[in-house]
Amino acid sequence: MSGFRHLGDRLVHQGYIWHVAVAEYESPDGERFQRDIVRSPGAVAAVPLRVAADGSARVVLVRQYRPPFDDFVIEVPAGMRDVPGEPTEITAARELVEEVGLRPGRLEHLIDMYPSAGMTDSVLTLYLATDLTEVPRDTHGPEEAHMEVLDLALGDAVEMVLNGTIHDAKTVVGLLLVERRLREGGHG
Repeated sequence: MSGFRHLGDRLVHQGYIWHVAVAEYESPDGERFQRDIVRSPGAVAAVPLRVAADGSARVVLVRQYRPPFDDFVIEVPAGMRDVPGEPTEITAARELVEEVGLRPGRLEHLIDMYPSAGMTDSVLTLYLATDLTEVPRDTHGPEEAHMEVLDLALGDAVEMVLNGTIHDAKTVVGLLLVERRLREGGHG
């Protein structure tokens, strides 16, 4: 055991999806301390992978305006777990339809990751989406309505990670995991 104890939370802001709490803890040696924590229901993301006519691997990403950065960010399709009790696979499939107009025939769990462990309890569940069928997009909100859908060679997308063009953590992790899985022959 860690010896740390969570003593409780004091809510300081309740938002639509997230809330901010001041959490009180006790260290193994009895010292009490507080931390600001964004409490979150978590999120899901999926790396949509297609095989082109020439046999090459392609991924579908989005270029979406993100208000915290006041800039466009290149990302894998993703969304909040904003439907209570909804399985992560269903949320991931819904987000793929909404954002890029693709329905997955298969979702393979890649990893559960902590996107920002120092400030939130959010867990992001990341999938590999294959056997994709094109369907009409079902965008929600101004950011999705104005997002650009990008169809890229997987190698080009990985190069964008390595040269610093792609900054988004879930996208970096997802692209590198998928590239490695394909290189090692782990996807069936």
